[in-house]
Amino acid sequence: MKITKYLCLLLLAVAGMANAQPVPTGNVMKSIQGAEFVIKSKKGFDLQEFIGYVVNDTTFYKAFKNLRVLNYTADNTIELFDKKGKVVASQHAVTRQQYDGSCRTMQMQQEQVTGDFYNRKHQYNYYTAQLYDHIFYTHGKICGENNIIGNELIAPSKASGLEKSKAQLKVLMFNPGRAVPGIPFIGNKTAIFEDKMAYKYNFYISLQTYNGIPCYFFRAIAKPYFKEDVVIDELETWFRQDDYTMVARQYGISYKTWVYDFVVRIKVDLQQKGPWLVPVYMHYTGNWDIPGKPRERGRFETRLSGFKP
Repeated sequence: MKITKYLCLLLLAVAGMANAQPVPTGNVMKSIQGAEFVIKSKKGFDLQEFIGYVVNDTTFYKAFKNLRVLNYTADNTIELFDKKGKVVASQHAVTRQQYDGSCRTMQMQQEQVTGDFYNRKHQYNYYTAQLYDHIFYTHGKICGENNIIGNELIAPSKASGLEKSKAQLKVLMFNPGRAVPGIPFIGNKTAIFEDKMAYKYNFYISLQTYNGIPCYFFRAIAKPYFKEDVVIDELETWFRQDDYTMVARQYGISYKTWVYDFVVRIKVDLQQKGPWLVPVYMHYTGNWDIPGKPRERGRFETRLSGFKP
C-alpha cells in the first residue's frame, strides 16, 4: 500500500541539509527572537550568515555517512507497547560493524527478543522494527560506498518506483525544511523556512552549553493557532560555536488526516571521534495509525561506540 510506504519514509525524518538553498530573508529573518542578545554577546556574529548555516548544514548528513566507513559497536533497544503502555514485544541487540577495504559487514553479537517481535519466517511484525533496521542494520556485505556528500539529496524529477521513494526518503531524513512532493496530504508543509510556512512558526536563537560544548541554539516551534496545519511541530538544533558543526538535534512531527495519523519524536546526539563527526545516540518514539493495520506505539534507541577506521 502506497500510504504505508510514504509513512515509513516520513517517520525516518531526522534533519540536516546537504544542498545549498537560498538564505531566508523574509518571515524567518523578521521573526527570530533572541538574536539581538546573541549578536551583542558574540562580537562579529552575523545573523543572516548563521541562518544560512542552519538552512544549508551538511554536518548532520556527513555524520551518518561516516558510519559507512568505520568500525563501531551499537547497543540497540526496540520496544512496542499496547494502549496501556505495556511492552508487548521487544528486541535488545548488540551489533558490531566491520569495515575492511571498501566493504562493510555487521555481526549480531547478542540478541534478546520478547513477544511477537518476529513472525514464523523471522520477519519483523512491526514497522518500528523495520524502520530501525533500515537505519542501523547491515545485511550481507556492502561494498563501494563512501562518506562523500554529493547531490543525492536532490530528488530526481524523472525517478519512479523504488528510486523515487529512496530520493524522497533522503530529503525527508536530512532536510526537514524543504518541501517533498508526492507524500499524500502533506505537500509543502515541511518547508518551514519558506515564507508560505515560516509565518506559522516562532524562531529563537540563544547561547547554550550542550554536554560541555558552547553552542548556538536554534529553535523553530509552531504557533498554537497553526498547530493543526503543520507537520514539523518543533525543531531544535545545537551548533558548536567555533565552527557551526552540529552537536545535537531533536524534533517532533505530527499530522492527522482521515486516512492516517502519527506523532513522532526524535533526538540525535553527535560527537567528534578523531577526524570523524558521528552520531553516538539516537532516541525515537512514535505513535501512528495507517489503513489496514492496528495502531502501533513504539520506541527505539541506540548508543554507538568503539569507532575505528
